[in-house]
Amino acid sequence: MARLTAFALALVGLAALRAQFDALTGLSLAVDRIWAMAAYFTILTNALLVAHLLAITKGWQISAARAAGLLVAITTVGILYHALLGNQFPTKGVGWWADLGLHTVMPLGFGAWWLAFAPKHVRWSDVPQWLIWPVIYTAYALIRGQQTGAWAYPFLNADALGWAHVARNIGALVVALVVLGLAIAALARFLHSAKPG
Repeated sequence: MARLTAFALALVGLAALRAQFDALTGLSLAVDRIWAMAAYFTILTNALLVAHLLAITKGWQISAARAAGLLVAITTVGILYHALLGNQFPTKGVGWWADLGLHTVMPLGFGAWWLAFAPKHVRWSDVPQWLIWPVIYTAYALIRGQQTGAWAYPFLNADALGWAHVARNIGALVVALVVLGLAIAALARFLHSAKPG
């Protein structure tokens, strides 16, 4: 059941990524669309999650730390979109379906999969590891934004906000990620300890 559910969720993720690709009607070349999509934490995190779900479908045993780290990342996607970004960038048509899949269905779907099937014997020392992917992305987004002048997210836009403001935003995000990571670790440890046997 875990593998079948992972496969179904991977299909949803692939469909949402394809919908996002199709929604970029202003770009005619596929490589330009892919390059534009690769600017976003949402897209890269969903692609990473789909790859893991497909591996699980093929029988790969995901570790508790890896599963919880993915949950932290995809939950961040959902929270940032619904708390900060959704109203700023309204979409319609295929773009609306892409947003629904990437920002709502995948975070909720993977959260449900994690609760039902993922191993949960995590350690408190796993929490810092879960920050590695967001930190790598942030460095990439800042370098890319500085080089191209196109900033993926308004809270990282150093041209508009200045580097000091962006640094404060990143600091706030790190604190939020640590709190989220600790909450997921606490939940995982509770569920693991409450498991019969």
